[in-house]
Amino acid sequence: MTVHQRELAWDGCLNVRDLGGHSTDDGGETRYGAVVRADSIRQLSDLGWQAALDYGIRTVIDLRGDHELQDDPPARLDVSVVHVPFMEADEEELEAIQAEVEAASEAAPDIASGTRDVYLIFLEHFKENVAAGIRAVADAPEGGVVVHCVGGKDRTGLLTAFLLHLAGVGVEEIAADYALSEERLAPRHAEWFATAETEAELERLRRIAHTPAESIVGVFGELERRYGSVEGFLRAAGLSDRDLARARARLRGN
Repeated sequence: MTVHQRELAWDGCLNVRDLGGHSTDDGGETRYGAVVRADSIRQLSDLGWQAALDYGIRTVIDLRGDHELQDDPPARLDVSVVHVPFMEADEEELEAIQAEVEAASEAAPDIASGTRDVYLIFLEHFKENVAAGIRAVADAPEGGVVVHCVGGKDRTGLLTAFLLHLAGVGVEEIAADYALSEERLAPRHAEWFATAETEAELERLRRIAHTPAESIVGVFGELERRYGSVEGFLRAAGLSDRDLARARARLRGN
């Protein structure tokens, strides 16, 4: 009997989890080995890469932006890499979005609400990017898929939340998986905090480091209000019913 575990130890990364083993609304369970979420796999050591390959990973979905790739030249990989920026826009548009984000953060009564509102801003501005990321997972060839950005908590957290929803996982369980990233990334966040030169900067970094489960619950609730359902948002983003079915099949196998 094969014993599966959701938490994966790939040397060099801190935040690696299989999306398998989640209960679904029809009494089933998501498949292990199909989709893994991670922080930047460019941090993997040789041992880490070997662990990923031994786990069956054959496709990498990289959600980082072009500017991040310039700072991090691609390593030689024995897997197929699909670069699908989750948030990519020209400088003027990014400045406007950043101003909107800062205003939303300042207006929010607490961190969970602020995170929810910031995510909703990004999702509305980058609908097509969200669709491209989900389509890339659905279209990946046979074998395991790893989805990553830098920390594996925001962009990766949102995309994998949608994948789990399509597979029939309940929002509370999706939110609990998302919330784990804060704990997993704590060593890296501690290094961030140590670099803060002012109390205001330290507070900003602490706010960014949080991954409140309530934020994902709030995002899904607001998307349902605006679009009738989470699927309604994904269709508005450009995904067809076939795309949604194939994304579901990636984690369900049917």
